[in-house]
Amino acid sequence: MKYQIDDIDRKILTYLSQNARVPFLVIARECGISGAAIHQRVKKMEESGIIEGSHFIVEPEALGLDVCAFVGITLDHAHAYKTVVKEIEKVTEVLECHFITGTFTFLLKLRCTNHDHLMNILINTFQNIPGISKTETFISLDQLIDRQVSVFKE
Repeated sequence: MKYQIDDIDRKILTYLSQNARVPFLVIARECGISGAAIHQRVKKMEESGIIEGSHFIVEPEALGLDVCAFVGITLDHAHAYKTVVKEIEKVTEVLECHFITGTFTFLLKLRCTNHDHLMNILINTFQNIPGISKTETFISLDQLIDRQVSVFKE
């Protein structure tokens, strides 16, 4: 059965999505319930798969990864996608890989140090993966929205 969230769960998720390190007692005060109740609700949301762990956010630019690019990949044959994904997964510059509808088979998000680095990945890595017939690259000039899933009322 799907876990149904209520207004208090929405508040909890909002606080945790903004800062996973916020103490449960701070959330409890804001929600008007006990810290133990917050802990129980978070545990239920973890068990139901609504919340999956917590992690630090690494800022790519701070590591010198200044170029963000999206690469559309077209395959020779769609049935080879599992084999191709295994090869794409080895490319550490790939942050996300989506199997999509439309013109491309995959849409990748990459982070590279500069345009030469990106070009090297495109030419010497992706073009050498058997099954990839074509790539099309889109360079991000600026990221204007960055957020987690919004917790809205149904």
